[in-house]
Amino acid sequence: MELLSKIATNDGHGENSSYFDGWKAYDSDPFHPTKNIHGVIQMGLAENQLCFDLIQEWVENNPKASICTPQGSNDFKDISNYQDYHGLPEFRNSVARFMEKVRGNKVKFNPDRIVMSGGATGAHETLAFCLADPGEAFLVPTPYYPGYDRDLRWRTSIQLLPVVCESSNEFKLTREALEDAYEKAQEANIKVKGLILNNPSNPLGTVLDRDTLRDAMSFISEKDIHLICDEIYSATVFNEPDFISIAEIAEEGAVCKNRDLIHIVYSLSKDLGFPGFRVGIIYSYNDAVVNCARKMSSFGLVSTQTQHLIASMLSDDTFVEKFLDESAKRLAERQGLFSRGLAKVGIESLKGNAGLFCWMDLRRLLKEPTFEAEMELWHLIISEVKLNISPGASFHCLEPGWFRVCFANMDDETLRIALKRIHKFVIQEKGLDQPTTRKQCKRSKLELSLSFRRLDEFMMTPRTLSSPHSMTSPLVRART
Repeated sequence: MELLSKIATNDGHGENSSYFDGWKAYDSDPFHPTKNIHGVIQMGLAENQLCFDLIQEWVENNPKASICTPQGSNDFKDISNYQDYHGLPEFRNSVARFMEKVRGNKVKFNPDRIVMSGGATGAHETLAFCLADPGEAFLVPTPYYPGYDRDLRWRTSIQLLPVVCESSNEFKLTREALEDAYEKAQEANIKVKGLILNNPSNPLGTVLDRDTLRDAMSFISEKDIHLICDEIYSATVFNEPDFISIAEIAEEGAVCKNRDLIHIVYSLSKDLGFPGFRVGIIYSYNDAVVNCARKMSSFGLVSTQTQHLIASMLSDDTFVEKFLDESAKRLAERQGLFSRGLAKVGIESLKGNAGLFCWMDLRRLLKEPTFEAEMELWHLIISEVKLNISPGASFHCLEPGWFRVCFANMDDETLRIALKRIHKFVIQEKGLDQPTTRKQCKRSKLELSLSFRRLDEFMMTPRTLSSPHSMTSPLVRART
């Protein structure tokens, strides 16, 4: 007799992906600056840790925001009892206002349309349950976040069909690619229920421009299918061009023919760096979807304690403005530092302006242009370089040799060590560590020494040392 259900035991969760295998490699041998200096550095986790000092400062200055402090304990009884699973009114109001601020106050969000969920993971699954039946499909531009395979497919049994985007045009989404993917689904007799866009993109670190968003809106209107726009990185944009929300396009009557087809997924995991709080949001323009999602949200609510704290924090306009400005500055500084460090050894990456990662091009290090060679290189980087980065194949990229590298989940010193490891690895891959003559050996060692010296000088510039999130920060010292 089988003890578990088919849903529980199927392989749709995606844990057999190299994306999750990298996490396991880190968990078994985690880097520590003093206890395990040769361990694996976690560069596969998209966490935003660059502004924890601002959050900590606010929490310390606002003890009444938590019901678990002496100052806030008077609200303990009310907050800890059952609440309407629509969410605390102050929570939904503050989240709606925050979403507006992140989008430059160009659009308005109705708090009554906000549905809570246990992170964006739960929000995506809830929408999939609401919008599609088993076997039906959503189109997703590649490369896309590996967790979609778990979030959208595992328990719903829907399908995800790739919309192929290529490096030749910097992986930009085109109308031709959308039509091609849709036609292939029709030929395979697969019913397409919608299109999923991730803006800003994980893993590309880029934003969709207005024309692309309008094309997508026109496409779903013509096909009469849904559009789910995942905007969980919307406040991580640190350089031009600016982020444009699908909510802006939804207000263009000439483009958006039916707002009932538009749904937004949001969370505070990336923009504020709160993945552990599990604050996910569904915002739909469709009344039926809002009502259905709200019924389903009872399986993944945000705790009222968290709602109470978040409502207080997001209602502090001075803090929010300071946080958003400082976060953008620090992300820009860190991304620039990392990309320039890669460029020192000739590693290129897609030019991005958002997110917590870069899309790194290691095609020239492949033994051959195949996914087998990509996996061989990835295993080498995990086992010998001791860096957990994520191979493009796990993101359904159709071109081998691309890797996602996260740069915002560590302090400056750990980043310096990671870059030094990358530097040494690239030099070795070029064969500079295997000279055939004594003269070549001396030259190789000199090049390696000078390269490390240049990297150390680059990483220890006055700008780096004066960074508010450098090793001189008390919070960083406490973490390490």
